[in-house]
Amino acid sequence: MEAVPIEKSRIAVSDTAFFETVLWHVPIPVPGSNHHFKYRLALIVNGECVMRYDNKRGKGDHPHLGDIEEPIEFTTLEALFDAFQADMERILA
Repeated sequence: MEAVPIEKSRIAVSDTAFFETVLWHVPIPVPGSNHHFKYRLALIVNGECVMRYDNKRGKGDHPHLGDIEEPIEFTTLEALFDAFQADMERILA
């Protein structure tokens, strides 16, 4: 069984910013994660990625906030999207 794409979208939040979502269902968890999703959520402002949540192979679930990269606990997709949304609103405020 191969990875199945669930979503790939780009949504403008202003004239200079957008967020992008890329989400797959994977048959085996990505090393470092304990769930069946591979994802990348990114906030782009003026052509620069200012925040990204992902679960890169071997690193597990983590956000990139500027130069800071710390692990997070994945509980549900909804909680992940809520955390991303809260950080995005804080950055754009």
